[in-house]
This record gives sequence, structure tokens and C-alpha cells, in this order.
Amino acid sequence: MQTTLVIFKPDCVLRGLVGEILARFEKRGLKIVAIKKMKLSTELLTEHYGHLKDKPFFPGIVAAMQRTPVIVLALRGVNAAEVARKMAGATNARDAEVGTIRGDLAVSIQNNLVHISDSPESAEIEVKRFFTAEELVDPADEELGVLYSKDELN
Repeated sequence: MQTTLVIFKPDCVLRGLVGEILARFEKRGLKIVAIKKMKLSTELLTEHYGHLKDKPFFPGIVAAMQRTPVIVLALRGVNAAEVARKMAGATNARDAEVGTIRGDLAVSIQNNLVHISDSPESAEIEVKRFFTAEELVDPADEELGVLYSKDELN
């Protein structure tokens, strides 16, 4: 079982798409194990997007991510990071396939609605960056039993 981080970015919040996108994840079977609304500090964004901090467009990312509070959630499921990224589609929404979140609802590379961890390793780091262990609530066994076979859960 894997947990991944999703951030509903300010463009998602401002456009009123949080519920629609959250419903897609839930319908797919990913379980919400933590969720909160928060303002992102420059320090947190610099840590989170550290691989981009020396790029000329980094100040624009910070400004865009601080436009409004965001919704941050942790989703759990088998291969959760891979499943959620496939659901999101290409980072540049203009290249995203129809049927994906970005392919259906966005047209921008920066205002692309969601951030999703790019790997299980990144997900582990990112979830800890935004949530304490106490904030993560495991789904009940009966919830998982309707999604996966026993073999998949072991």
C-alpha cells in the first residue's frame, strides 16, 4: 500500500474544481488518508520545489502557488503515485490526453490544477513535508476489501 501527495493548486481552487477532481480520485478507489487547506509559505515552496529554485521561472511558481490557500491531501492505494499521475495527465496540460484531469480541465503548464508526487520515493518525502504521522488515518480493512483482492494487499 502506498501513499502519495496531491496539492489542489490555486487555479483549481479558484475555478471551483476541487470537488470534481477529488471525486475522480475517490471513484478510482484511492482513499483519502489526510486532507487540509493551507497557505504555502515561501520557505515551504522553496523546499518543495527545490529542484526548480535556480530557474528563472521559479518566482512565478511561488507567486502562483501563493495566490490562494491550497488543498493538500494524501491518497492511499496500491501504486497510488503512479495511478494518480496517470489520472492527472501530462504536466503541460496542452499535451495531456483527453480523459485525464489536465486533459479535460486545463490548458496551461503552470496552471495545471494539481501537483502529484512523481514517484513513490518523492511521495514518501512530500507526504511527510505536509502532514504529521498523526494526521494520516489509515482506511479501514473493509474499505480496502472492496477495492483489492487479499493478494494485492499483502
